[in-house]
Amino acid sequence: MKRLLNNSVTVLVLVAIFLLIIPLPTWLLDMLFVFNIAVSVIILLITMYVKETLEFSIFPSLLLITTIFRLGLNISSTRLILSNGGEAGELIKAFGEFVMGGNAIIGFIIFILITIVQLTVITKGAERIAEVTARFTLDAMPGKQMAIDADLNSGIITEDEAKIRRSNIQRESDFFGSMDGAAKFVKGDATFSLVAAGVNLIGGIVVGMIFFNMDFMTVLSTYSIATVGDGLCAQIPALLISTAMGMIVTRASSQETLSDDFRKQFSSQPTVMIIAGAVMLIMVFLPGFPKIQLIILGTALISLGILLMRTQRAAFAPSDLLTAQEMAESQQELSEMEYYRDIDNVYKLLNVEPIEMEFGYSLIPLANEKVGGTFIERVVIFRKQFAMDMGIVFPSVRMRDNDHINPNQYVIKIKGEIVARAEILMDHYLALDSGSIIREIDGIDTVEPAFNIPAKWIPEQERLQAEIAGYTLVDPTSVIVTHLSEIIKTYAHELISRQDIKTMLDNLKQTNQTIVDDIIPNIVTVAYLQKVVCLLLREGIPVRDLQTILETLADNQHTMKDVDITTEYVRQALKRTITRRFQDGGQIRVLTLDTESENKIVASVKKTEQGSYLAMEPQAIQQLITSLNEQIERVKDVVPVPIVLTSPIVRIYFKKLIDQFIPNITVLSFNEIDNSVQIQAVGNVAV
Repeated sequence: MKRLLNNSVTVLVLVAIFLLIIPLPTWLLDMLFVFNIAVSVIILLITMYVKETLEFSIFPSLLLITTIFRLGLNISSTRLILSNGGEAGELIKAFGEFVMGGNAIIGFIIFILITIVQLTVITKGAERIAEVTARFTLDAMPGKQMAIDADLNSGIITEDEAKIRRSNIQRESDFFGSMDGAAKFVKGDATFSLVAAGVNLIGGIVVGMIFFNMDFMTVLSTYSIATVGDGLCAQIPALLISTAMGMIVTRASSQETLSDDFRKQFSSQPTVMIIAGAVMLIMVFLPGFPKIQLIILGTALISLGILLMRTQRAAFAPSDLLTAQEMAESQQELSEMEYYRDIDNVYKLLNVEPIEMEFGYSLIPLANEKVGGTFIERVVIFRKQFAMDMGIVFPSVRMRDNDHINPNQYVIKIKGEIVARAEILMDHYLALDSGSIIREIDGIDTVEPAFNIPAKWIPEQERLQAEIAGYTLVDPTSVIVTHLSEIIKTYAHELISRQDIKTMLDNLKQTNQTIVDDIIPNIVTVAYLQKVVCLLLREGIPVRDLQTILETLADNQHTMKDVDITTEYVRQALKRTITRRFQDGGQIRVLTLDTESENKIVASVKKTEQGSYLAMEPQAIQQLITSLNEQIERVKDVVPVPIVLTSPIVRIYFKKLIDQFIPNITVLSFNEIDNSVQIQAVGNVAV
């Protein structure tokens, strides 16, 4: 018995399919029609009593099964009607006689109206709602998943709760996607009912007159009753299923059943009942309106409104009356208070992510791999390339959605503070001037966020025209990745922590344990090594050759009181790396600093126990900066990224000086350039 129950659905599907082939006796057909009506009523009631759609997640499959079962009954009844002289069971006859009431035309009109209501009103509306809901559910998935990640990271939910919520989101998307397709079954079923009715009536008239020798009026009466009865036996359950489908796709998540929601939400506004009752009583004075009915209904509504108002006043004291929003806020404050009663949960608020990105909701698909977003994949590729180029691995980028920023905007944060923001237009390309434009194209003027280059946003359909015109096109994902990469390069010195240095040392131990054990921490501490690495990264010097850095620090331990001077020795030891990074075609184009300017800088250096600093006169500083700006402007076409070459003793002080006025200028010393590279001086900076 238990095994039969476990396989009951399989048996039902097989029976429904065999109904299309095997003839049935009338008593069994009556039984199956009654069973069909009962199942339809049960399904409708379940949709009204569930609190969330996922509580009835089998509904799409159930819709298919009941449709097949109903079609099987339709074909079986048609077979009996045509082969048994219009006799197809007591239920079909009872439905036909009850609805027709002795008038075939009225019966057919009622049957057609019921079918049209189901086909064009309920089924079509539910089908459209299912389609829109499926689309919006899919679009909302990335935002919901990001919200789950945010709650998980902040400690509001546990890992198990996060898994359950992610599973529910996926199931909800699958459910509404299935409902979008399952709605077609009901629509097709209603269409088939009209076809079956035509076959029953026309075929019945032909069969009755030819094979059963009935006169025309007898045939018309017999087969019209059978046609309408059969149609109603199929359409009433179909109408119930269609209504259930409309209920399930329009059902919002709630903590109560549909009946409870109706009762509470209608009874929450007693004033509305009183006003509606007053309107009914006013309509009594209109000529020709039914006065008794309006008076009864108006009085009932006013009485109901007054009763509900008294009930609410008795349930709540005036001081206890809260709006729904206030009650929700109060409940939220209570839950937060309970959560933060645990001091460990308060400490979780102090965590600061090294790198964060916040997206407006229009940009969320770029980071959602399930809908084809490649942003995360591109960040992973960039992390690998950055590690090979610079010798460090930047931390994971925490991504969140943000409802408080522009939908097309994204924000980049370093250690919790915003360092960059920009706007991206989806379904557009960023068109950059390649220097060989043959004609202008129309677009939305903007600025490329990574390098502040004038650009235009052009629609995707104009991509080919822009390429022909000579523009360089960049897709939205590449724009964001490029911007993020430049930000990470700029702030790399802030992202490197002592834990990262410890990891780098552990990695070096695998190939050269001796040097690490000899130098760390006997000669150089991890904290001191971190300072040196940060100073190198600040000026874009790769730190991949950690062994050379450690050996240089050990060889120059006498200068370790001044970390800037020690870093200069490290830079000189990394001259091949520096040369490779800044040379172009075997040469380096530079601006040189004249001897007099260098002498003034050296004379202005003040040394203390904590280190040395530059104390130069403001007028001399102004002249030096003015001269540098003039030289940069003069050679900008030849040297897009200016490099200033100085003597080793001056480099660090000159770099610190100009960073206050002209940031991102590369300053190198003669000792940092390899002899194999040709130095070409294109300008001279003089005071």
